[in-house]
Amino acid sequence: MGNGGGGGKGPKPKPPECTPAEKVDPQPEAGSDVWKGQDPAKGAVLYVRTCRYFMADGSSTMITETLVGGPGGPAAPAIDPEVLAQRAVDQMVLRGPQIGITPKPGGMGLVGMPVYLWTQTGPETYGPNVASASAGGITVTATAKVARIVWQMGDGKTVTCTTPGTPYQASFGARPSPDCGYRYTKASTAGSYHVVATSTWAIDWQASSGQGGQLTQTRQSSVDIRVGELQAVGS
Repeated sequence: MGNGGGGGKGPKPKPPECTPAEKVDPQPEAGSDVWKGQDPAKGAVLYVRTCRYFMADGSSTMITETLVGGPGGPAAPAIDPEVLAQRAVDQMVLRGPQIGITPKPGGMGLVGMPVYLWTQTGPETYGPNVASASAGGITVTATAKVARIVWQMGDGKTVTCTTPGTPYQASFGARPSPDCGYRYTKASTAGSYHVVATSTWAIDWQASSGQGGQLTQTRQSSVDIRVGELQAVGS
């Protein structure tokens, strides 16, 4: 299963298995998008068939294809490039953020202190992640990148970040994160805050036939952190 833009070649998938093409009855009205620009008044006939396409990892997917031909039978299948784009995405490994946060899970933060939020970057956690799929003479290449991460901080507040965030270093001291951070105003009196990070993957695809578009998917990760209050100790 491909998970990036430069992995080694896997096993070659089996050729697709398709049912015989059948004439659509009744035929769609002239001008419908399914005609792919051909004119039924000039003898174009719409057919449909179902094909099982096999992935390199042994899995398979069923795709219904429309074919336009004449009374004697269909021409080459009209492959929907967006369907191929989804097949390419299905070959990717897209994960939720690999969360980095201060305080670290298991540690204790303090009310009012800066909280740094970040994710480790890579093809599976932030992108770019690239995969391709082909059928009917068309190849679609999809490129997935995280567009934003929404952090639900567990106290009812959210933070939206359009960068992977800055990993905290001890030398930063009490300086706030320059791009993705937070400050708690209340202690986690219930024991801990459950922090959920949701990545939105923007997936741009381009077909060899010239079409293009974008898909989106989301992935989540979570951690639990504790936040306390600094208590003054009397002399």
